[in-house]
Amino acid sequence: MHHSVSAVLLSLLLSGAGAALAQSPSSTVGLSVRRIELVSDDAQPAVEVAVSPGLSTVFLFDSEASREGLMLEGRERFAMVDAGLNTLRLIPSEKISAGERLKLTVRFRDGAAPASATIVLVAHPARSEALIEVYRRKRGIETYQEEVRQARLEAEQYKEENARLRAERSAPDGVTGLIATSVLDGRGIDFRDVTQGVSQAPGGAAAKQWVYAYRAARRVAVEVFLVSGGDAQPWTAVGAMLRGKANEELKVIQVWQSGPVAPGSDGQRVVVEAEVASESPRGSFTLKLWDADMRRTVTLGNVTFP
Repeated sequence: MHHSVSAVLLSLLLSGAGAALAQSPSSTVGLSVRRIELVSDDAQPAVEVAVSPGLSTVFLFDSEASREGLMLEGRERFAMVDAGLNTLRLIPSEKISAGERLKLTVRFRDGAAPASATIVLVAHPARSEALIEVYRRKRGIETYQEEVRQARLEAEQYKEENARLRAERSAPDGVTGLIATSVLDGRGIDFRDVTQGVSQAPGGAAAKQWVYAYRAARRVAVEVFLVSGGDAQPWTAVGAMLRGKANEELKVIQVWQSGPVAPGSDGQRVVVEAEVASESPRGSFTLKLWDADMRRTVTLGNVTFP
């Protein structure tokens, strides 16, 4: 079993051929600080902001907000709601469901237009927007300059990522390709059966039977064999997150699944591949998988790499 599985991983680490799925774009991909400008028009559409259980989202307002005028739908689903005059910090609890949409209304103390801001909080299983700046008055030129600077940095990152993907796609297949792209880097792939140590959060869309972890020079991968958990609907992972205990997050490159997990059928394998900056990622990680509508998830804890 060990050798056959490793052979499959060799090809997946290079090309993700066949049913490989690119990591689904996060709704939070973009600038590290998001800036929202309000207008006086009453017809202004509500802004959507991504939030996630256990992760902090902070709003900074350029005007004093009324604590008494704060209205948060589903307030019981939040572990923390800390409202100040110019700040609002939210931390959703595990009670919030992925895909859930909750309306947040903030009213301002001075009564000037716009008198309030309406924001729709969209629950994501693993991603959140950390810092939101909300402007009622005209922004200073320095904020635009900072936004341009961050956009340039992001453009450079996408440019580098595009160059890397082009180089990998032009490489040969199989072991030759792994050597050509320096994925192996003279050390091969280390393997570990981590099934016994991995825990699964209750209420998952599928149940794990075994979990394997792999490490190469610049990549790690987790392979999970999943069987139906009793849900009548087929389930396919389209996105994944690998987060460490210190909240560090590995960059997921792709998610591959051999087929939908469905009642009455054989189990399916899911492989999550990620880049690592260090030679060996330390400590344990939480792996979270989600489907297209983000409502049905699988969460595995204490995943370690060789």
